[in-house]
Amino acid sequence: MKKISISRAIPLSNRWLLMICCWLTCLSISGKTRESVAEGKWRVGVATADITPDENIWMAGYAARKEPAQGKMHALWVKAMVMDDSTGYRTIWVSSDILGFPRAMADRIKAELGRVLQVNKGQIVLNSSHTHSGPVLADALQDIYPLQEGQQGKIDRYSDWLEKKVISTVLKAASEMEAVSLQAGTGVTRFQVNRRNNPVATLHTVTELKGPSDHAVSVITAKRRDGTVKTIMFSYACHPTVLDGFEWSGDYPGVAQIELENRYPGAVAMFFQGAAGDQNPLPRRTKPLAIQYGKELAAAVEQVLQDNGMKLLSPVQRSAYREVELFFSKMPTVADLDQMIRKDGDKTYRSRWARRLHRKLTDGEQLETSYPYPVQALTLGGQLVISLAGEAVIEYAIGLKQQFGTETFVLAYSNDVMGYIPSSKVLKEGGYEGNTSQMVYGLPAKWNPTIEKIIYDACQSVVQELYIK
Repeated sequence: MKKISISRAIPLSNRWLLMICCWLTCLSISGKTRESVAEGKWRVGVATADITPDENIWMAGYAARKEPAQGKMHALWVKAMVMDDSTGYRTIWVSSDILGFPRAMADRIKAELGRVLQVNKGQIVLNSSHTHSGPVLADALQDIYPLQEGQQGKIDRYSDWLEKKVISTVLKAASEMEAVSLQAGTGVTRFQVNRRNNPVATLHTVTELKGPSDHAVSVITAKRRDGTVKTIMFSYACHPTVLDGFEWSGDYPGVAQIELENRYPGAVAMFFQGAAGDQNPLPRRTKPLAIQYGKELAAAVEQVLQDNGMKLLSPVQRSAYREVELFFSKMPTVADLDQMIRKDGDKTYRSRWARRLHRKLTDGEQLETSYPYPVQALTLGGQLVISLAGEAVIEYAIGLKQQFGTETFVLAYSNDVMGYIPSSKVLKEGGYEGNTSQMVYGLPAKWNPTIEKIIYDACQSVVQELYIK
């Protein structure tokens, strides 16, 4: 693993303070929870729902698609786990076969769950696998598809139905709680490749891959009192872009979940996407490769489960959450947009993006100069999980593990997927992730170079809050 220099790393004294606080927390509960763990004082409920669209609506993820979906490879799913510790503190974990939860939808889901289950935003993780073979949702990717008449109505109807389905699935999980023990461990698989540094056309000829990657497979499992597996939560940082056809599919994460559920009858497998912004499964573009990678990932998870090296998690959890403003760089002017429209005509998503912003400016509207970005941290019996929004590049996972320990679980694509989240290095280098991807998501400009420092500072703040609590 290639290390990067993080100038915003926690000072040594603060890192020691965090470690001591974590140790004291675990020590203070160890005597009274050792027996609780043996008795299964974690309580977990799990529920699943098929979210495959009934209508052949537009698929999310590739601007080159020119028509809606046609059939399916396998079903799409939303899965929910509600987790209570020995004190009754609750967290909610949702995995889904979609490109990403738009901010407005995520906010409504969290508000309703908060009202019914008495939890706050920080206690809910809404993660998307980011499959590119799932449906387009309302309020997302608004410029990239030339939708035919009637398609927007289908997208709106499905999005409203999906929102209600996520909520009902969580509530079902909350109604079916049972005592379990939790364990955590980490495995490895290596089909992810840094796509910025390794062209797929020449991949078969290279002897050494370039650029940063993080091959860790993070696993948390819940076991019933009889030792059977109830839930397998697992994470890997890699774009689900093996497939680019017109069949609904969870891509390789969907295959991995099916494989694990076949190997562990009665268990629910839940995939949580990591910091995959610049990580692709390579080579790709065939069903056999999607199946291969899914089985590789499932095998890596099973190795963790069978290795007997997983750590037992004491039944105490906490969460912390905050939203920070990420600023945009120089905004386009009417003249800039005019030039782009003349150059591209009406043929590309770039021209549709330019026309939409042009209308705003000529109508007297102001473009957003910043965006509220969610950052979340949770600890499950001492296992730290950091959850980022958007398509964070892999350097964030590497940097956060350097700050908080290599066993830290780092998720992305959580709570809001508003665009790519480049590091300062990627932003400076440019390219799709740093320079032009904002058009795909409808953002008005690329990010300001302060983005990395703001996110690392926010992560440090929420992690510190966990142990202050």
